Amino acid sequence: MDSLHHFISALFLLSATILLASCTIENYTSVKSPDDNVSILFSLSDNGTPQYRVAYKSQTLIDTSSLGFEFKNASPLKNNFSIVSTHTRSVNETWNPVWGENSEIKNHFNELLIEMQEQSEPYRRLHLRFRAFNDGIGFRYEVPMQQSLTDTLFITDELTEFKLTGDHDTWWIPGDWDIYEHLYNTTKFSEIDAISKRDHPNLAQTYIPENAVNTPVTMKTGDGTYLSFHEADLTDYAGMTLKIDSLNLKMSSNLVGSDRRGHKVQRKAPFNTPWRTMQIGERAGDLIESNLIVNLNEPNKLGDIPWFKPTKYVGIWWEMHLGKSTWDYESGRHGATTENAKRYIDFAAQNNIGAVLVEGWNTGWERWIGFPDREGVFDFVTPYPDYDLKEVVSYARENGVEIIMHHETSAAPRTYEAQMDTAYSLMQDLGIHVVKTGYVGQIIPEGEYHHGQWMVNHYRKALETAAKYEVAINAHEPIKGTGIRRTIPNAISREGLRGQEYNAWSVEGGNPPEHLTIVPFTRMLSGPIDFTPGIFNIKFDEYQEKNQVNTTLAQQLALYVVLFSPVQMAADLPEHYEGNPAFQFIRDVAVDWDESHVLNGEIGEFITIARKEKEADNWFVGSVTNEESRNLEIDLDFLDGDKTYRAVIYKDGEDAHWDDNPLSLQISEQEVSSETVLTLKLAPGGGQAISIFPKDE
Repeated sequence: MDSLHHFISALFLLSATILLASCTIENYTSVKSPDDNVSILFSLSDNGTPQYRVAYKSQTLIDTSSLGFEFKNASPLKNNFSIVSTHTRSVNETWNPVWGENSEIKNHFNELLIEMQEQSEPYRRLHLRFRAFNDGIGFRYEVPMQQSLTDTLFITDELTEFKLTGDHDTWWIPGDWDIYEHLYNTTKFSEIDAISKRDHPNLAQTYIPENAVNTPVTMKTGDGTYLSFHEADLTDYAGMTLKIDSLNLKMSSNLVGSDRRGHKVQRKAPFNTPWRTMQIGERAGDLIESNLIVNLNEPNKLGDIPWFKPTKYVGIWWEMHLGKSTWDYESGRHGATTENAKRYIDFAAQNNIGAVLVEGWNTGWERWIGFPDREGVFDFVTPYPDYDLKEVVSYARENGVEIIMHHETSAAPRTYEAQMDTAYSLMQDLGIHVVKTGYVGQIIPEGEYHHGQWMVNHYRKALETAAKYEVAINAHEPIKGTGIRRTIPNAISREGLRGQEYNAWSVEGGNPPEHLTIVPFTRMLSGPIDFTPGIFNIKFDEYQEKNQVNTTLAQQLALYVVLFSPVQMAADLPEHYEGNPAFQFIRDVAVDWDESHVLNGEIGEFITIARKEKEADNWFVGSVTNEESRNLEIDLDFLDGDKTYRAVIYKDGEDAHWDDNPLSLQISEQEVSSETVLTLKLAPGGGQAISIFPKDE
């Protein structure tokens, strides 16, 4: 048996020439990606434990790693298996998202389904489905209907391992069960430990297990291969964090659990787990260009949803973070007034901004945070006395502007569920098609977590209910994105990171310059980001002296291209935009795309992305750097070779610096073509934004 094991391992590492290995040699079987570069080897150990290995171009990336389950009400399902049968298939198709970074997505993979059964009573069956893509792998557990599993299963943990083959450079945040709003750490894998455990500076204590990370977690191997671990199609299951075994270079699934339930997942056969994913790239940018996560989700169930249009928006939001106004009515500085909303509507109508967000419009904000009993506090249909909801909506419609509704739940989801139909029905009656939801604080009831199964199902219920009323959701304090936007495209965007707001009030003085050179290679791999870019008043001079935005003005413009979302906020106050020529880029930039290309990038250092506006021949380029200045050359070979274009360039001034001189900006124009090579000069904490339009015939 040992000699056979070594023989099969050797074949695996040499990338056997068979395109799709479907044969089973005793307890071994394998599958390869369409381009033969990615290989998955499945085996059963001597005691019948399911195991897998992954290689890329003959280099082992995941060494022998075990799979299985532990239950509260049954013996573990992790060994004593034999392979009953295997099945393979290949899929090569394209599909068209309703909105997104590309108007066409290729879905090409080879699949291996392994059906196993225990060799002794109760003879339970378990299936494993592996898919090998050119850009990585996905696998999931499938528990079929069977006589021996007729009762509800209470999963206490999933025994999925990822055994690394090196001490990789790793970009990670703690495995917090409540929020993703942490700064990223850059360490060797072996250096991940509890010293990074941070209390959230503005919320109640969240639960962060020792030595655990959240996903996506991104790595770079010693030979320069890029990896990112995440999950896809998180449906009726707990979110997965990863326990770190730094000594043995191993990660293991650590499902978010419920204190009040005593288990982490409750399911009845038949069911499938989410896909466990590993994206693979030779360039850092390959991870961003990968569509593996969305491809592992089911096709669109809603159709074209013509009632949602990707858009830019402004709103009554940033002024509360600055302290200019408040969400609550009783303060005497209430921001969400009819008069103030009309001011934002006027500004939007004059500046090619499609929508206005109004926060603090509804009753309940006096007791929304810091109070233990927040059930029943918010009313999602009753405005404060100084806000005429119907008048504001009517005024917006007259001016060609949409209103974005806001529902802050204060982490009381049962209160929200009781009012969902009423709240979404009101929106439908008013012709409002987008809502920003919020879940600030610890979940009520106590013992549940934002990222546990109970809340995963709540977030999905909100999406499915909203769709019935033609409402799209931009979720804050959300569950992680796992590609469900393919299946339910009214899941348009989400927060789920340390966003712009931290620059206004965080105890560390804001997000450091490197933050936005890490986010595209980590958090953005899970899906669209509502980061709220576009702050022009970098230093907040008239409101406070403690905090600021730690970027240049040019970088704030570039973020509209670098960070993808089909809803992008021009987050600053209207008075900070008026008369500033840099605002023209925000007027012009698109939010929905036909093509997206990562031109260059290194995690934590810099990134440049070019995107082509959907159903137009306009291109936009965004480039950002960390605290280091740098010069980058980019080829414009993505342009149509038969055309010449006019490029409007918004770049850091010669003396620009994120702290010393953040507003220094130069705007210039030049003729460009597909043969043009541009040199981007980025200041410390800086960036460059470019609009490229076809020249008039």
